[in-house]
Amino acid sequence: MTDKTQPVSRRAFFAASAGAAAGVALAAPPAIAQARTVWRMQTHWPSGNWYYDEVFVRFCNRITAATGGELTVEPYAPDAIVPTGEVLNAVRRGLLESAFIYPAYWIGRVPAAGHLNGHIGAWNSHEEMDIFYYEMGAIDVIREAYAEQGVHQVGPISYSGLTLWSNRPLRTTADFAGWPVRSTGAAGLVLAKMGASPVAVPGGELYQALQTGVVDGAHWGSTATAWGMNFQEVCRHIIEPDLLGHLNGEVMVGMNAWNAIGDDLKAVVNEVVRATSAEAAAHFLYRDIQFKQQFVNEMDGELVQLDEEALNNLRMASLEVVDDFSAQDPQYSGRLGEMLHEFLRVTGRS
Repeated sequence: MTDKTQPVSRRAFFAASAGAAAGVALAAPPAIAQARTVWRMQTHWPSGNWYYDEVFVRFCNRITAATGGELTVEPYAPDAIVPTGEVLNAVRRGLLESAFIYPAYWIGRVPAAGHLNGHIGAWNSHEEMDIFYYEMGAIDVIREAYAEQGVHQVGPISYSGLTLWSNRPLRTTADFAGWPVRSTGAAGLVLAKMGASPVAVPGGELYQALQTGVVDGAHWGSTATAWGMNFQEVCRHIIEPDLLGHLNGEVMVGMNAWNAIGDDLKAVVNEVVRATSAEAAAHFLYRDIQFKQQFVNEMDGELVQLDEEALNNLRMASLEVVDDFSAQDPQYSGRLGEMLHEFLRVTGRS
């Protein structure tokens, strides 16, 4: 992806005005340099993957460039500063200023994160997803929940779909019975309701777990993100359709770090998050199409279609998980659950 945007800010306007004024004022005082704020931003994406640079590093650089370096965002690989599972607490405590990461890691602590991650059967397009978050106001409720943790939730970053990889050809609900699958978050809860046996496996151990049969399947975002983890080498099947049209990561910032910057810088961060989400959705989707074709044509892989009954059961199980979240966390997930049910009614899916 090539970023051709030329950022225009009030600083650029003031700088130009100051230059014009210098032609009139013969003895202008020396300019005072803008203070420079640095955020260290850690991700869960391994640095060897193609999207680490193309999406994550580019995102960090984009904010730095758009603010003229006044807000400099430094990208860090997984575990570079703190272990992935401790990122939320590290951001809260200020040990790390920010993160570009995956909400499923903390749904036990922040159930509303499950709604940020996305629910199976919820939306089919990036535009539909934005309706839920920004038009219906779900992001505001999610931000309230994160604020209780001392963290500001900036917003979701779309990874395109949620692709299920398997060494078992899943076609019916019965095929899920006892299936050992690496899964996390709300998706893991849904798969458990389908009869599968979700297993927690760290990203760095996933390839070996699939290779040795510790698990018989897994999901790691879209087809393209999983391709970067080399799932195509150790899985024989991709299960169709993707379980979710768009799965989300997140950008979060410690509340103290967020409050320390001005409204103009906050606006830049917000706009870059939304622009990156839309661009990444298209970028990953295009790669998904290409990689699925390559999987079939060059690697002798198989695309396996779930039957309609299994798809209906997945959707029902997903709504059960939504309602479970609502019961556990009425203050935030309860409100979000009502919004999601309304979204499904409006879009004709309930």
